[in-house]
Amino acid sequence: MPAFEGNSGRIARFGVFELDLAAGELRKNGTRLRLQEQPFQVLSLLLQRAGDVVTREELRQKLWPADTFVDFDHSLNTAVNKLREVLGDSASSPRYIETLARRGYRFIAPVQNGVEKGNVGTGAFVHSADRSEPTATSAQNLPSTLHPDLDVPIPRRGLTRGLFALAQVMYLIFYVVALSRLHAIQGVADSFLPAWGATTLAAMVMVTAGVGIPMRCYLLSAVGFDYQRLGEKFQQMFPFILALDQLWAVAPFLLMPKIGLGAAFAASAGLLYVPFSERTLIRMAYLR
Repeated sequence: MPAFEGNSGRIARFGVFELDLAAGELRKNGTRLRLQEQPFQVLSLLLQRAGDVVTREELRQKLWPADTFVDFDHSLNTAVNKLREVLGDSASSPRYIETLARRGYRFIAPVQNGVEKGNVGTGAFVHSADRSEPTATSAQNLPSTLHPDLDVPIPRRGLTRGLFALAQVMYLIFYVVALSRLHAIQGVADSFLPAWGATTLAAMVMVTAGVGIPMRCYLLSAVGFDYQRLGEKFQQMFPFILALDQLWAVAPFLLMPKIGLGAAFAASAGLLYVPFSERTLIRMAYLR
């Protein structure tokens, strides 16, 4: 396959990303991304061997010479994790970098311009086909920038994970405040419910908050540490989360004497939608 002349021959494109070997840059939709040297070198080597397995030993020989004293396993895992964070990829549902347990890694996405086999950082990018003029066929083969299930642009994982974490913090605040004001809640319930009904309502608040606090702490820690199987776990937990959140969606009506019927109804309607928003955020951050 013929090599490009000049810098244009040293650029590989995959999805919305562009790796410029000459400039030492990774760009997304033309915007330069911050990527440290080791993750950049890992990506360069994987693109050289796109579709093939690059063993951990090969990566060690290329990136960490024999006279370099380093915790290789930890350093390589860190480099790959940082690379996946920048690409918005995940080990459990890879779109770009596939992990082969105890063997190595493989770049699995279509690449418009491959990398000539050679040393990392010195090889020239070559054309995988004559694409000087885009055709309908080649356009169809380009990877979509939309989420495969939701048909929306895939946002930065840091944003979706952050929004999901904020939702967990919101519920934790609800639970803690409700438990600290339990007598006030029972007093409000007494104003429109019989004694047994108010007691039952207070008991439900205690039980659901007691269950909800550890669950929210788990979800918050899982997304904080970027647990790669969180998407799968959340799908399994979703029916229970949905039932719990629907119960708490009626909580604003306890404040109706202070905020009015309209505000209580609006707040309740918003809370009814939150669990579905959480599910969407998880599906965006952890593609299956």
